[in-house]
Amino acid sequence: MVKRLDAVDVVIVGLGAGGGPAAKVLSEAGYSVVGFDKGPWLRNSEHYSGDELKFQNRSYLWPDVDLMPRTVRRDESSESRIFNFSPVPSAVGGGTTHMAGWTPRPRPSDFIMRTLHGDIEGASLADWPYRYDDLEPYLTKVEWSYGISGLDGAEVGAGFRSRRYPSGPLGPTKFGLKFYEGCRKLGINAMPLPMSHLTERNELGRKAVNRSSFWNQYGDPTETRSTVATTYIPEALATGNFEVRADSFVREVTVGPDGKATGVIYINPDGSEEEQRARVVILALGAIESARLMLMSKSPLFPDGIANDSGLVGKNATFHEYLFAVGLFDKELSDPLNGFTGNYQSGGSMHFYETDESRGHIGGGIIATTQIGQPINPILPGKPIWGEAAKDADRDYFLHSMKIGMILQDLPQETNRVDLDPVVKDRWGMPVARITNKPHANDTAMSKWQIDKNVEILEAAGAVRTMPVYLGDEFTGNACHQHGTVRMGTDPAKSVLNEWAQAHSVENLFVLDGSGFATALGVNPTLTIMAHSWRAADYIASTYLKGRSERLVLEPVSISG
Repeated sequence: MVKRLDAVDVVIVGLGAGGGPAAKVLSEAGYSVVGFDKGPWLRNSEHYSGDELKFQNRSYLWPDVDLMPRTVRRDESSESRIFNFSPVPSAVGGGTTHMAGWTPRPRPSDFIMRTLHGDIEGASLADWPYRYDDLEPYLTKVEWSYGISGLDGAEVGAGFRSRRYPSGPLGPTKFGLKFYEGCRKLGINAMPLPMSHLTERNELGRKAVNRSSFWNQYGDPTETRSTVATTYIPEALATGNFEVRADSFVREVTVGPDGKATGVIYINPDGSEEEQRARVVILALGAIESARLMLMSKSPLFPDGIANDSGLVGKNATFHEYLFAVGLFDKELSDPLNGFTGNYQSGGSMHFYETDESRGHIGGGIIATTQIGQPINPILPGKPIWGEAAKDADRDYFLHSMKIGMILQDLPQETNRVDLDPVVKDRWGMPVARITNKPHANDTAMSKWQIDKNVEILEAAGAVRTMPVYLGDEFTGNACHQHGTVRMGTDPAKSVLNEWAQAHSVENLFVLDGSGFATALGVNPTLTIMAHSWRAADYIASTYLKGRSERLVLEPVSISG
């Protein structure tokens, strides 16, 4: 028997980049909010460190593939296999607990890809139902509340910003200086990338401490790097209107006879089930798990899953892909680059972001230089893995190498999707997410062009050997970025959500992670997800829960040139 709890104003499922801002905004507006996360609530000083074995080799923050697996396949005719595709930490704070901290803004072009490029064969391009100008105030709110460092005016071609960064940029590392040298020689605009790492004398009055390269995939014990668990969750709790229920797995969104969501059914840590009723249900589990939960939430009104009357839930998925080129420098001629110091990332560029069809593809992505990993797990393609040869490679190359990576702006395709695996179950006996994905020809062309350009930068910086890593015939999910599975749009027949991330057919259901993105950005999505969530939460608090509704009217886009 499922115990039914008294209703609250809002339930939020998933307390990462999508759920955290919504919890803050709605609880500060005076509404009662309950937030669920299937993972634990980890504390910085107690659980986090620079222990490479713990975080890299023993996957402390990653989902346990034996308990929470996913399956993946290339197309419908391929057999699916269990694979930890696009893993995101199962913990309060979600992906913000492990991310390296890149938080660049999107560009205005990201919101109008179909207007700019029309129909692309094999792709399902669509414009967003709002534009950069509509999101800009919320990008600023996040930068100043979450804590973002950056260099004002450094990015040529950026969209306008209404306020400067609250914190100056991170200083360059030795490998960052090499990157700037190579870019300077080639006439490439390079800059310190915006990061969720505060620097000294920031305008938020928060402490900044010494850094090391042990950031990416690690929890930060110092709180120098902002996370949802150290910013928005405490701020929501301080209102007295917010409750966190960690280690609690939500298995279904329930629906009433009027077609509205009535709440969620979840499994407690002790295995018992309860139903938490609410006036509004917000999903923010990430684009894979939000789609999965919607597909599992079947009812007589929605036999194919809640709000899935269009049949589009799970489709048009995009995942980015992190690709890179490694450069090796002559240890007799170059000083050590000491990638174990400073930050994981140091310097980047948006120079190749906008479309230049002479390159043979549309779109583009951010690039950034990084170290090659920590001492036990360096990323050196072809490196021997055992014995004297492995030791020689570490001795000769670890301190004299760097990489330049890219975020691939993959095109949406309706066939790239998330559905329910008919065989594989998770620890709770529920069907797991099955990911079907195959790169578009534009993805392959973009990655080849950009990685070759990254090789040029490394060579201009003095690398004596380069090792490019190109896109294969399947995405690996290594960027841990997820978008598009519950697409936003103005037409209910072609989208699931409207411009407020509100389901067309279930008016009190909102999806506030990257699921709604009509197209992938060419930048890391975390900042945009947080701003997107804040914007929608503002609408929920000031309009929907007041019994009103609004629609956004967009002016036609003027394309010149």
